[in-house]
Amino acid sequence: MPDTLTDKQVLVTTDWAADHLTDEGVRFVEVDVNTRSYDSGHITGAVGWNWKKELQDQLRRTIASKEDFEKLLQKSGIAADTTVVLYGDNNNWFAAWAYWLLKYYGFNDVRILDGGRKKWEAEGRELTTDIPEYESTDYTVSEIKGEFRAFRDDIKERLNAGDFGLVDVRSPDEFTGKILAPPGLDELSQRAGHIPGASNIPWSKAVNEDGTFKSKEELTKIYADEGITPDKEIIAYCRIGERSAHSWFVLNELLEFPTVRNYDGSWTEWGNLIDAPIEK
Repeated sequence: MPDTLTDKQVLVTTDWAADHLTDEGVRFVEVDVNTRSYDSGHITGAVGWNWKKELQDQLRRTIASKEDFEKLLQKSGIAADTTVVLYGDNNNWFAAWAYWLLKYYGFNDVRILDGGRKKWEAEGRELTTDIPEYESTDYTVSEIKGEFRAFRDDIKERLNAGDFGLVDVRSPDEFTGKILAPPGLDELSQRAGHIPGASNIPWSKAVNEDGTFKSKEELTKIYADEGITPDKEIIAYCRIGERSAHSWFVLNELLEFPTVRNYDGSWTEWGNLIDAPIEK
């Protein structure tokens, strides 16, 4: 990978990351499913974002507000001209959700470390427990890209449209209604199943064994085989919107589909709606 990133490069390699750890204009951010992972050791200079406490509203069920998100970036030493490189555990699951949030709030220069913690650790690269301190910035959100987010009514109005595609990125057992959620997770719905017409393409199909994303050709085939093509308006969903943000990243950023939205209400909203249509 060239030393200087282009606007089209949404992924960076571990080699590139290792060469740019101390760059003044680059900020590494770790976002993990296991919120204790960062404290156990992280990439030198990286700040840690807690998805439970900092990336969602603490009172209402919604994403972090514009004002709270601004404060998070400010205290992380992120300015409008900073290059943000996100990474995390579980094949960048929550790193992709943070990426989606940054894009939703109009932050353009953001990348994902291909392979995340898994690849970094497998290569024996250094981790530290030192917590960095950065001077606070005056960053403000200048625009909100609402076209990246979907709500339940957006789906309800398009359910039977031929130019519409729904991607349920959960496991097959969740999709068929065999289980409500993966074991140990407490955000539940009243009913099991999936939204009518949805294609079941689990988010994990997009990554290789080492945690890196599959090639564009492989990804295109995975989605096309299930009827998900760029000529359609696509909405992805999962249980609470985080796994589907990973698939949104694949479809919107890697495959560059023209219209892709993430439904962060996802199954814990749809499966609790009175009289909403459900299939098993």
